[in-house]
Amino acid sequence: MSPQPAAASLATPDEFRAALSQLAAGVALLTVHDLGEDAGPAEDAGMTATSFLSVSLEPPLVLVSVREDSRMDELLTRNDLWAVSLLGERHRTLASRFAMKGRLSDRLLFADTPHHRGPATGAPLVEGALATVECRTEQRIAAGDHTLLIGRVLEARVPSPDAQPLLYFRGGYRQLG
Repeated sequence: MSPQPAAASLATPDEFRAALSQLAAGVALLTVHDLGEDAGPAEDAGMTATSFLSVSLEPPLVLVSVREDSRMDELLTRNDLWAVSLLGERHRTLASRFAMKGRLSDRLLFADTPHHRGPATGAPLVEGALATVECRTEQRIAAGDHTLLIGRVLEARVPSPDAQPLLYFRGGYRQLG
């Protein structure tokens, strides 16, 4: 008979972070075209995400994880249409800029980012992305200090099939090879 683990033994945040840093992840830019509250001005917002994955083929569903009580969580609470651009190695600087805390306003970031509007969501899609996916929120799930958004895929395109992916591994951006 194998020993039972102690019920109170939990990994510390540092242990958990170190273990999961060994898993390479693709890098995505999650975007939303916020229509504004109470007829306020519309604006675009974005955030770098490494927690993005496929959930189901029929129907086509994806999942993205957003920090609870973040600005993006707030925007995605009132806007159910959003998009994801899968970033290539040439987007390393862009990924860093949208991941920074206390960053420039999204308005300035998008002014400097080549993009176009998604036909299904109106959200910004990065030019030269490996792939783009436009979604409508199907479900929001509270999970610890994050919100998991399950989105139904409305549009999916592969504009740059030969581009090399940008990866996040051991706390930094990497590339294949």
